[in-house]
Amino acid sequence: MSSARAAATLDERQYAGGFGPCLDAAQSGQVVRVDDTAADAVYPDFAAIAARQGVRSVVPVGMPMPQRILGGINVYRFDDDVLDEEAVQLLQVFASYAAIALANHSLYASAISLSANLQTAMQSRAVIEQAKGVLVASLHCTPEEAFTHMVKQSQHANRKLREIATDIVQRAGRA
Repeated sequence: MSSARAAATLDERQYAGGFGPCLDAAQSGQVVRVDDTAADAVYPDFAAIAARQGVRSVVPVGMPMPQRILGGINVYRFDDDVLDEEAVQLLQVFASYAAIALANHSLYASAISLSANLQTAMQSRAVIEQAKGVLVASLHCTPEEAFTHMVKQSQHANRKLREIATDIVQRAGRA
């Protein structure tokens, strides 16, 4: 089994069980050590599975992430050596920089999504306002009554208000 497959298997087991050193590190933002999977008492189920995969030790490092996003970096060792404190400190530094990159990506993706949603909302608002105008003229009602009319149609047909408004505007354009 490749180390990548073993790591994926171990991570998936923890996610499925909702418990393990990697999840604890991600939730706490701290370092959690399992220096000997053959003798670990804190995570016995995880340690037994890890040992069967050939993993001798595990050092998960939590990533300090904003907005309640959880993350961590896991180092799985397949030999008898454990990571020394200097290596763990370097791993923590790397994790803090990686957390910044992930947080920036998350913010960027959120901004892109918000921008797309605002663009859709602006387009929806425009067509809804046009449809209200069509209904005011054709039904001889107030803009509020026209909007209420479209809302009722939307609920009755189980369609989005924007779709109802688009249909009204298209019908008016063909007339």
